[in-house]
Amino acid sequence: MAIVEAELGTSAGEVVLLRVVVPQQAYHRNLISCQVACPVHTDARGYVRAIAAGNFEEAYLIARGPNPFASICGRVCGAPCEAACRRGKIPRVDDHGNYLGPDRPIAIRALKRFACEQAGVDVRPPEQVLASVREYVPEIAADAEEMAALLRAFMRGGFEPAKGERVAIIGSGPAGLSAAHDLALMGFRPVVYEVEPVAAGMLAVGVPDYRLPRELIRREVAVIQALGAEICTGVEVGRDVTFERLRRDHAAVIIAVGVKRSRALGLPGERGPRVYGGVDLLRAVSLQEPIDLGQDAVVIGGGNVAYDVARTVLRQVAYDTARTAARLPATRRVRLVSLETLEEMPADTVEIREGEEEGIERMNGWGPVEIVRDASGSVTGVTFRRCLHVYDEARRFAPVYDENDRRTVACDTVLIAAGQSTDLAFLRDGGADVEELRPGWPKVDGESLATTAKGVFVAGDLAHGTRLIIDAVASGKKVARSVYQYITGRAIRPEAVEAHIPLERYRREVGYESLRRMDPAVRAPHERFRAPGTLVEIGYTAAEARREASRCLDCGVTPVFDGLRCVLCGGCVDVCPTACLKLVPLDAIEATGDINVAIERTLGADADRSQNAAILKDEDRCIRCALCAMRCPVDAITMERVQFTMRWRQA
Repeated sequence: MAIVEAELGTSAGEVVLLRVVVPQQAYHRNLISCQVACPVHTDARGYVRAIAAGNFEEAYLIARGPNPFASICGRVCGAPCEAACRRGKIPRVDDHGNYLGPDRPIAIRALKRFACEQAGVDVRPPEQVLASVREYVPEIAADAEEMAALLRAFMRGGFEPAKGERVAIIGSGPAGLSAAHDLALMGFRPVVYEVEPVAAGMLAVGVPDYRLPRELIRREVAVIQALGAEICTGVEVGRDVTFERLRRDHAAVIIAVGVKRSRALGLPGERGPRVYGGVDLLRAVSLQEPIDLGQDAVVIGGGNVAYDVARTVLRQVAYDTARTAARLPATRRVRLVSLETLEEMPADTVEIREGEEEGIERMNGWGPVEIVRDASGSVTGVTFRRCLHVYDEARRFAPVYDENDRRTVACDTVLIAAGQSTDLAFLRDGGADVEELRPGWPKVDGESLATTAKGVFVAGDLAHGTRLIIDAVASGKKVARSVYQYITGRAIRPEAVEAHIPLERYRREVGYESLRRMDPAVRAPHERFRAPGTLVEIGYTAAEARREASRCLDCGVTPVFDGLRCVLCGGCVDVCPTACLKLVPLDAIEATGDINVAIERTLGADADRSQNAAILKDEDRCIRCALCAMRCPVDAITMERVQFTMRWRQA
């Protein structure tokens, strides 16, 4: 009989355990799916498990390590880690064994917010935050891909820092400020130019303050300034300073302006009073600028920005308009109209649900044809046509309409939130060598994020299209490393580090497998309208956070089988509560590729496979309960922590 020690994935999502050890780093790494899904590779498992153990400051330091906007992401991140969470794939069954559907993922984003509120910029000044990060050493790998690792490397002479060269960054959004953050660590003098009167770009003027407090943004920006980054607000490149001058006065230039212009639809009647771009409305409200709205608004769009716009307008209704002339006049009705069906809408489910709670009326499956105006030019309505389907068979945007099914929705204000565009007009003076793939989109090298112009780089939406905030952060950090190499001639490269640590007394919380997700508390709809900045999400108490964190399957831990000890008693299979283990003859599995090679090396090419066995393990079902290890009579199964981190080296 033979048992395989290495874990080799099959097309069925199962794992064959054989005696011959085959390197499977990529396989083990993919098991920690939350970390793999995060664009900056945050160890979400690490800070979630730290919260479960009550180590809140450690949780914050783990979350803050690779992400200078941890507190912000804890409130508004799109959370790709949650989409990848294995807990959301575990099947649920009732007491009779009936399938109830998959479980729900861990509330990773909300737990990050909790950790930041306990030990981050929410409660500590920038200098203390930086001091804590400098001193923190991860439990398993001190050279993890974290801010602390880079900081220590430059402070302690591991890397040769830059010589204070000035680097211009156009745009202070998450990409630009993340680049400034890392460049400052590397010894540069980053200078950020922001057209708005406040720093942080669309975080400050595009995300409503009922989701993201402005004071929190200022605190995160203050940490980056404490590192040595200079931020110049109210400076428009192309008007106050030319692009040519930036290139002349700085060793490199990073363009991180994002896509902050509302995209027009080209509808008849679109140009004129009381038709606004969605991001223009959000900016006006954030900066307390007056804007003329009527009493019956229609929002065109089906994404998160459309809901931000609609919910922002509703909040202006409930606020006392007499307090300041900058507040919007009363609006009594808000309708949101989207091409997509409810199931196809790109907006997050929580946005749709909370929008309905607050009174937003939704119309799905309609596309705008014309904005109707009367003889005086005032908006009187929008004509829509029925959308039969939005995407073609290849899931490309290709809407098809029923031209015979039209309706006009009466309103006096229209807000268009159906996409955004770039504005690179400043390239006219000094940027002729920046080639464009299409108007407004520079040609970019995918690895270095360099443009065709010497010393000019891009980051954020310009580099990869509109994505999540955390993608912009990753892009900013990546371009900082490219700028370092460009100016100094020395590269900073990450390399994977794998650590396997046996856990002698690994145990889980009692009843963790049956706990259902507890979403963070939110305010009742009527309480949300006390002021435009009243936060909707309240967050977790310490007890609630620890309970939710205890649901984490701790995917960095995996049972490891020792084929030399195993006596094939089947005890592990018998006690497995999710039936993720199977003991089968070798000839009952499809042995292809590496699996077949491992079998032949172990048993020989001519061995009778019907007389040998294998253990199949379904990773989608394994909940890391350790019952198999506790049941094994010969200690052939151990629980081991598999930690994958990135170590920096200079070349």
